[in-house]
Amino acid sequence: MSLLTIAEVTKRYEGVQALNRVSLQIEKGTIKGLIGPNGSGKSTLFHLISGMERPDSGRIFFREEEITSLDPHKIALMGLGRTFQTIQTLGNMTAVDNILTGMDRRLRGGLLSCGFWLPRIKRSEREALKEAKRILEFVGLLGRWEWPASQLSFGEQKMLELGRAIALRPELLLLDEPAAGLPPAEVDALSKRILKLREDGMTIFLVEHRMEMVMEIADEIAAFHHGEVIAEGSPDEVRRNDRVIETYTKGKKTHA
Repeated sequence: MSLLTIAEVTKRYEGVQALNRVSLQIEKGTIKGLIGPNGSGKSTLFHLISGMERPDSGRIFFREEEITSLDPHKIALMGLGRTFQTIQTLGNMTAVDNILTGMDRRLRGGLLSCGFWLPRIKRSEREALKEAKRILEFVGLLGRWEWPASQLSFGEQKMLELGRAIALRPELLLLDEPAAGLPPAEVDALSKRILKLREDGMTIFLVEHRMEMVMEIADEIAAFHHGEVIAEGSPDEVRRNDRVIETYTKGKKTHA
């Protein structure tokens, strides 16, 4: 079953073609990787899916409902979460409060906006804190739960952002370069967490430059170049695709 359908989506910026009639499907319960050189349109596609920008043409469907023109908060409440290339944690708030802000968007009334001291939400407070601590344990930050986010290491802040996205309980999670800047040991831990999320029923759409990671954990991969899909299929099929090989070989020569 297709959870997300992208149909003939095009996006231009002042005459520059960022995406050209892109069509993709993400099947429920899978990890789909999206690879491509810098500037190939990967993050632009994520912005369109999450409602941060609008396509010039084409349509986007989530759970068979069109979301092309919906605002980001409405899309999030439908069950679509995301992380960003640059860290978006709330540095002056503790790790647990960062998780609670993600959770707050889906809880009726909003725990943080109501205030935890109100008797009528004491039970919700306890349940939310328990869930927040479970999420922090999952991302390896339970021992830092009272630390301000600004005092966490770069890698810990990346995991905190992942935890905040998970707190929304998304059905589809968009991960925009989650391994960027992480050392190999932390990349391995991240891969295991992503696989566990899929095992628990979450669908993942992953943009990542670490090819080894994508090839290892993705069920299916799409390759972008100049805003177009140049290959799509299993990791092995994409790895052996002539256009993908040519694109990455040229990229290495350019940066040599």
